[in-house]
Amino acid sequence: MYSYRRKKSKLAAVLLAAALLAAIQPAGAARADPRDDKKRIDAEVATASSILEDATDRARTAVQQLATANAKMPAAEELVIESKGEVVAAQVRVETAQRKAADAQAAVAAAQKRFAAADRERRAAQDRIGELAASAYKGAGIANLNLVMNAENPTEALYRLRFVDRVVADQQRKVGSYLDALAAARREENNATLARAAADEAMLTADGALDQASDAEDRAEDAVREVAQLVAQKEEALSVAQEERAASLAKYKEAKEEAARITAALKAWEARQRAAAEARLSAGKLLTPVQGDKTSDFGNRYDPYYHVWQLHAGVDLAAGGGTPIRAAAAGKVIMAGWNGGYGNYTCISHGKYRGKAMSTCYGHQSAILVSPGERVDRGQVIGRVGTTGASTGYHLHFEVRLNGDPVQPLSFLRPCLC
Repeated sequence: MYSYRRKKSKLAAVLLAAALLAAIQPAGAARADPRDDKKRIDAEVATASSILEDATDRARTAVQQLATANAKMPAAEELVIESKGEVVAAQVRVETAQRKAADAQAAVAAAQKRFAAADRERRAAQDRIGELAASAYKGAGIANLNLVMNAENPTEALYRLRFVDRVVADQQRKVGSYLDALAAARREENNATLARAAADEAMLTADGALDQASDAEDRAEDAVREVAQLVAQKEEALSVAQEERAASLAKYKEAKEEAARITAALKAWEARQRAAAEARLSAGKLLTPVQGDKTSDFGNRYDPYYHVWQLHAGVDLAAGGGTPIRAAAAGKVIMAGWNGGYGNYTCISHGKYRGKAMSTCYGHQSAILVSPGERVDRGQVIGRVGTTGASTGYHLHFEVRLNGDPVQPLSFLRPCLC
């Protein structure tokens, strides 16, 4: 049987460890729904990865690990809380079951004691009945009759008859005493049997409660251990991210300079065009270059790890590697080739749009299928989805630029991105 004292000590250790871990977690941590943990964790990791696209590979990996740990932490903390509650409930069940088992054992002992006393009384009465039987065998009844018959006068006979009546009444009392003692002994024997059955059941319940408490403790210890591992993972990831701070900030600076060069190059190219035609867009909309979910939006993004603002000049559309990329509108290829963090990068000029030169650009391609100076039609395949440059997974980085400056691409795409 499981040692309750050792169990209680172990329970206290689990609760103390859980309390210490809970104390170092951020206040107000959200409670996670296990049913969509995978989707939520993947989304948070993807967001962290996209924010640090321009950081070093080692920093990006560290932040991915940190994001994973942060995303898993709410569910792990919830599990610790649930496990702690389960352990306390199990402890109460153990104590209740053991108290009932002790009471049942005491009832067994009392019932056995009463049965022993009743059985002694039964045996004593049985001995008296035995004496009566022996007297009857020796002719005690005939002797009583002779006692009455040998009286010398009626008065003496009456006295002798009364004496015989008392003897017979005493014999009857002895028989009745035996029958009462026998009934009492049987009743107490039955009570002892019932008490023993109740004690056995109480002991089984206590054993079951102890097993449940042991299982609850194991789960609580696993939950506390998982939180401790996540805390260690976060600390290690933060340490690595700090080590990569200088190198990542240098890459951020390089990415900004690279974006400025692209903007300048597009402005210069458009300035050289003497008579650009007005862009022909279907109801003012561009063709969505790939079918896929938007994983990152256009706009300034704040890196909470290095405290840097960085412009994300387009939208990221998730698609499988090798998916065809189609030109958003007809136009002329301005640039097509490797461009630092953009990887394989293509830009197409589409002419004027409301008095401004419009161009679209496509980054991280696995293959470029057009060349600078080439004219393309709307919907023509110009490349394939990849993960080149500062990319953390297969997707298309799609930009819309007016006079070389990036603007919100979603303003020119259908809301369904179809």
